[in-house]
Amino acid sequence: MGSTIGRLFRVTTYGESHGEALGCVIENCPSGMPLTLADIQPDLDRRRPGQSRVTTPRDESDKARILSGTFEDKTIGSPIAIAVFNENAREKDYSDIKEIFRPSHADFTYREKYLHRAWRGGGRASARATIGVVAAGAVAKKILREKAGVEIIAYVSQIKDIVFSGVPDLANPNAARSVIESNDIRVPDASLAERMTRLIQDTRQAGDSLGGVVTCHALGVPAGWGDPVFDRLDALIARAMLAIPATKGIEIGSGFSSVVMTGSEHNDIFEMQDGKVRTKTNRSGGIQGGISNGMPIEFRVAFKPTATISREQMSVNERGENVTLKVKGRHDPCVLPRAVPIVEAMLALVLADQFLLSQSVRFEDLRM
Repeated sequence: MGSTIGRLFRVTTYGESHGEALGCVIENCPSGMPLTLADIQPDLDRRRPGQSRVTTPRDESDKARILSGTFEDKTIGSPIAIAVFNENAREKDYSDIKEIFRPSHADFTYREKYLHRAWRGGGRASARATIGVVAAGAVAKKILREKAGVEIIAYVSQIKDIVFSGVPDLANPNAARSVIESNDIRVPDASLAERMTRLIQDTRQAGDSLGGVVTCHALGVPAGWGDPVFDRLDALIARAMLAIPATKGIEIGSGFSSVVMTGSEHNDIFEMQDGKVRTKTNRSGGIQGGISNGMPIEFRVAFKPTATISREQMSVNERGENVTLKVKGRHDPCVLPRAVPIVEAMLALVLADQFLLSQSVRFEDLRM
């Protein structure tokens, strides 16, 4: 099972939705870096269930424990194991439907591949398995921020047909985060947040769900990260984003809008800015030829409507019988607000790996 990401900064996640615990093991984190739960818990709090009126009511504190890899609040170079223990799992919510394949879930495909599957809450396929991603992402963010000067900011830019078309004040990352985190939706517009909240609540009341888009920016990424051909930076980012449950697409830079442009309209013209090569526009999304070009990395990730809804649906059970499905339990009517820290974390894992790899590319950078 593909549970590991990264070549140098390697992260393996573990755990199932209603199992004993979930978390991650981080390999090759440089030693001597100050690291405590205060660096990790805030992002887990942004991801946790039950945090607002537009998320699942499942009440989990998601308090992390660092089991290994640190001593006297600093990393020691050995694998860092982080665990979050489940406190409010309810197996009975799934016992009545454990033999039924829920529409648009991984129940059927997991059964076909593994025969024996964890049917409680979707097991490994559940979005709850992203706890390990977010915990490791917090460590990666610390490395990027303190050693590379990179900041990562994501936000909800669309839910159904309500679209935020602006851009937050990225010149001041802390101010931008304050605006984004000022509402339950994590959209940088208070009036849109109210509209989106009403739409989510009305949709939940109707027994249905919604999808949308998360936009993400990485600021301060220098030119030169990423490798040609199969390890292109944009390919690695796309792989990471599509590994998040419920994602169905990614646009980097101009994305699909580029198909209606001519080359002269789409090309990013180079110019000198403060002694550095930069581009007048950023339709490339900060990546050219699979390598970062020094401009902000920008992309959008599409999330489908939450697959679990309370409306009655037709399906098939493990005995091959057509059945009617009525799902109970606690589920997000829209995953977008909680997806924001997950997108940030996934990008941080990719960029931290590239940062560490970049230290060994050129002979002149090697030290005795």
